[in-house]
Amino acid sequence: MTEPLRIALAGLGTVGAGVIRLIQTNGELVTRRAGRPIIITAVSARDRAKDRKVDLAPYEWQDDMTAMAHRDDVDVVVELVGGSDGPALTLARAAIASGKALVTANKAMIAHHGLELAGMAEQGGVALKFEAAVAGGIPVVKGLREGAAANAIERLYGILNGTCNYILSTMEDTGADFADVLKEAQAMGFAEADPTFDIDGIDAGHKLAIMASLAFGTVLDFQNVEATGIRRILAADIEQAESLGYVIRLLGMASVEPGGSDGPARLFQRVHPYLVPRDHPLAHVDGATNAVVAEGDFSGRLLFQGAGAGDGPTASAVVADLIDIARGDTGAPFSIPVDLLDAVQPAQTGHRIGKAYLRFTVADRPGVLAELAAAMRDAGVSIESLIQKGPGSDGPVLVAMVTHEGEEACVTRALELLAGSPSLAAPPLVMHILRQ
Repeated sequence: MTEPLRIALAGLGTVGAGVIRLIQTNGELVTRRAGRPIIITAVSARDRAKDRKVDLAPYEWQDDMTAMAHRDDVDVVVELVGGSDGPALTLARAAIASGKALVTANKAMIAHHGLELAGMAEQGGVALKFEAAVAGGIPVVKGLREGAAANAIERLYGILNGTCNYILSTMEDTGADFADVLKEAQAMGFAEADPTFDIDGIDAGHKLAIMASLAFGTVLDFQNVEATGIRRILAADIEQAESLGYVIRLLGMASVEPGGSDGPARLFQRVHPYLVPRDHPLAHVDGATNAVVAEGDFSGRLLFQGAGAGDGPTASAVVADLIDIARGDTGAPFSIPVDLLDAVQPAQTGHRIGKAYLRFTVADRPGVLAELAAAMRDAGVSIESLIQKGPGSDGPVLVAMVTHEGEEACVTRALELLAGSPSLAAPPLVMHILRQ
């Protein structure tokens, strides 16, 4: 019989337990598809006594998880600990340096240190796989590396965070405000006790940076992802968007602006709440689902959609990576060798053309609309539609505008002209409108 692929598993949380459960349940099927058995030889976690609802008896417990990188009976280290640095990164470096393949679901570590780890893996001739780090069980990494490999990807965007999508789609269905839906999501386990990484767009930014490198063959650049979250979105914004024919979704968006005589190519990366037209596929992605759109020059629009988190989907992605390694796939982690990835500058966004939704919370008194309109006029912003909604006498009024297509710099200039105005009861909210 062909020698088994022997793995050590670090981290026995939801996903780690899911990997064990999957291998125990589908072991025969996995063996047939991998061409050899995949077996677990060692496991490690912080709390040995915790009941994880899986049988750990067949596996050797390792108190020091980094020691798993040096075991002779391990071919692959699976890192499911999490965190961009600390023990996870120490283990990852040790595993690759010891000639072990590495499989990880750690999006933060890959976003911050992926190029370093990929360079080590390429030099050592071992595999580095991270399908589970992006969009859970959706095979988007494989789709970009393999399925769309013959295409020049022109634009990449999608719903990359299930927590935010659950909150926004629930606000849409119920009319509830953000804070109330967030509490519900936390109670149901869809949101962390500290939801900052999710609702401020950081988690989506990690995933976007990884996918952008894969899609465009550019150097991984999380530091220049422009991230805005959803915590300032009101039920009134959801309602206004619906009346205009849109839904609100937090999207990650990336594209490359070609270089030329005026300078090098530039990479645009943004996580931002967008108004999505009702007839766009992403408008119908509800709940904690993720969806990624890649637009190839020959393939056209490709849509990857499915569960973006959870023990089953994420464990499925981890084991799919293990099957690839068992088959002998040790190709460049980012599809192109690290030293051949294009080093590009971050894009400047002021010249980008598009429509925007602007929401102002203003005092209910004469002259306020004229002040807003004057700022738009002086900044060169043309208004397509305007909606005013107030809670009652003497209370603040919500004014929502949709602009005609124009440069983003003009909207920025209009808000600068209004900065400090006593008419504004709260900072304005800007959301871009997705171009079809």
